[in-house]
Amino acid sequence: MNKRTFLKNSSLLIGGVVFHPMISCSPKKPVETVTPELLKNWAENFEFSTANVHYPTTVQEVQDLVKKCDHLRVLGSRHSFNRIADSTENLISFQNLNKIISLDKEKSQVTVEGGIKYGELSGYLHENGFALHNLASLPHISVAGTIASATHGSGLENGNLSTSVAAIEFVNAMGELVTLSKETDPDFYGAVVGLGGLGPVTKVTLDLLPTFDVAQVVYLDMPMESLKDNFKEIMGAGYSVSLFIDWKSNNIAEVWVKSKVVPGEELIFPEDFYGAKKSAVKMHPVPELDPESCSEQLGVPGPWFDRLPHFKMEFQPSAGKELQSEFFVPLENGYEAIMAIAEMSEQINSHLFISEIRSIKADELWMSTCYQRDSIAVHTTWKQEIPEVMAFLPQMEEKLNRFNPRPHWAKLFTISHASLASRYPKIEEFKALLAKHDPNGKFRNEFLDQHIYGV
Repeated sequence: MNKRTFLKNSSLLIGGVVFHPMISCSPKKPVETVTPELLKNWAENFEFSTANVHYPTTVQEVQDLVKKCDHLRVLGSRHSFNRIADSTENLISFQNLNKIISLDKEKSQVTVEGGIKYGELSGYLHENGFALHNLASLPHISVAGTIASATHGSGLENGNLSTSVAAIEFVNAMGELVTLSKETDPDFYGAVVGLGGLGPVTKVTLDLLPTFDVAQVVYLDMPMESLKDNFKEIMGAGYSVSLFIDWKSNNIAEVWVKSKVVPGEELIFPEDFYGAKKSAVKMHPVPELDPESCSEQLGVPGPWFDRLPHFKMEFQPSAGKELQSEFFVPLENGYEAIMAIAEMSEQINSHLFISEIRSIKADELWMSTCYQRDSIAVHTTWKQEIPEVMAFLPQMEEKLNRFNPRPHWAKLFTISHASLASRYPKIEEFKALLAKHDPNGKFRNEFLDQHIYGV
């Protein structure tokens, strides 16, 4: 990694220019006597570059802000680990646009405001007899931010969370309210994973399933060798399967198997799973951490939204102060990709909390990390050691390069624009869609300039 790229990525530690939050869309007029506290992202590995943050409560207010501001970006739950949502001029927080608008029981669809969190929505759906097809490991993230970045759960037959979107409403750069439907609008497939580039997402309609129960168990110390000839069988052993690897031995530290409960059928979890033993106690993905914050295990059935995430809504998720990276490779290369990262094990194991391997079904969303290919996600939760992690990432990316990895849009990566462009067949159509709804670059920021436009 050259010096310029390192400094650009190391800017995670550097806050931007500070402006008073009450100056409505006038970031060029700083208030010298007041220095408001800059917002941080969830993991607190960086500060956003402006304190000029707006908190609209209605769609009309969002439209008015978009018309007044020259440049702006939208904040969801601030769970990004890079500057995809950052702006040096104006930020819009959707924390007050977080309501359920309607539930259409005949169509099995729910319509929500973009700022609602999955943990807030899920209980309501369950009470009314419905479920989402999948959830991410954290229920703390917002719907609009999740679909914009193609965030996912796990399961060979489960697409990422964006694949449940049936319709999307956003405010374009002219302040117009735009609605695109999966049924009628070809541009829909470019707008869902929009990377925040088309404008604030004010409303989302999601397809639903009948509610269901899930039971999960954890298996310990599965020999890595078991993956060689059984990789797809292992990843398909449940509705959702996660492999947790600490790279300290030749074993998979933990295998989390989440299985759908079918009424009238007995659900049996064997004591031995490809050489791993079923845990008799509840586990955290990072074994030395307290598992109290984790979803219930030990084969006890419970509602889908209480089991599909790894963490409970009422607790701090994951390890807390951390960094995250994630790379998606074709499913058929999953085992080889794991073995490629294993070659770095001695270099990286002291700098990470845990790595997780998950599977995601292919989709047709233009900028999805799983566009037209069933995928394996190689996720790593790092200790918050920014120089070391930013030095490791290019090496990890090089190890995976022969599999054409696609990075998670909201996590840390150093893959070049040219490489990204070669891995997204619809990137030119996506840029044309951005130009249609944002002709003057109102929603562009450094992240989009670097990774989508290559400038």
